[in-house]
Amino acid sequence: ANASEDGLDRINVYWSEVSGARFVPRAVIVDLEPGVIDTIKAHPIGASFRPDNYIHGRNGAGNNWATGHYTEGAELSDRVMDTVRQEFEACDSPQGFQLCHSLGGGTGSGFGTLLLNRLREEYYDRIIMSFSVYPSPKVSDVVVEPYNALLSMHQLIENTDQSFAFDNEALYKICTQTLKIKTPQYSALNALVCNTMAGITTSLRFPGQLNADLRKLAVNMVPFPRLHFFISSYAPLMSAANASFRGQRVQDLITQLFDAKNMMTDCNPQNGKYLTVACMLRGQVSMKEVDQQQHFHPRDIYPNSRAVQPDVRQARVYSLVHWRRHGYPGVHRG
Repeated sequence: ANASEDGLDRINVYWSEVSGARFVPRAVIVDLEPGVIDTIKAHPIGASFRPDNYIHGRNGAGNNWATGHYTEGAELSDRVMDTVRQEFEACDSPQGFQLCHSLGGGTGSGFGTLLLNRLREEYYDRIIMSFSVYPSPKVSDVVVEPYNALLSMHQLIENTDQSFAFDNEALYKICTQTLKIKTPQYSALNALVCNTMAGITTSLRFPGQLNADLRKLAVNMVPFPRLHFFISSYAPLMSAANASFRGQRVQDLITQLFDAKNMMTDCNPQNGKYLTVACMLRGQVSMKEVDQQQHFHPRDIYPNSRAVQPDVRQARVYSLVHWRRHGYPGVHRG
């Protein structure tokens, strides 16, 4: 009962218990140069990770996808896979892998996609999820970032089951326009990514009325195998000055989720339609309350919409694609 109250009943999902009632993260931290690894080790949280799970090269990738994928990364990949294999075998019921990387540099794009390829070959029956930070033309300091991202996209299409996109430009806009941070630092940008990742993995770490795992999320969210790139959104997002003046009802949270200002990718959802949508709510809220409060008109989300939906069931589809009532289940048409 105490473990349930403290939220530690599922701590073994991302942590492994060692001697002395100490928990170690199930994580392998990799880079092709020692500078970033040394920075993590010097941080107070760096002592939480197993020392053998810090793996780094010497020369770096030099912001070159080919260097990280074929030369420097290829020399380090066997060592990384051995460490991943040890963590995998220590799990009771391993379900998949999660990779956090950036597509702008050479290590995250080239070496990251190489690891995805190796994981797909050795663990073809496991779910592979990636949290990818995409470069932005307005927030960029490397000329070859678009090439690195483009070369990585092919590997993400073929070797991942779920890929969550984070756009640097969208993160900066959230910090400056929504959170009212004049000069955003990396800590603020990383906090947005971390909070979103924590929300996505909530069902894995805490019990709930709908216990979803990695495979269930893929089954319900991916209509076609290649269409597994997700746009993430997070709510509530507001500045400290406005925190006491905003509502926290389920309807308010869902309205914020579908607002383009809260999305981690710089796009306008009104220019297209959603294939699938999943909202994960955290906190002391019942499913009955969620069902009652989410029955509102799509005009509450899109004020400029002129559509009239008298049917409550139709009003709940937030610009979803039209689906065929007669045919194979899960087949959509846009």
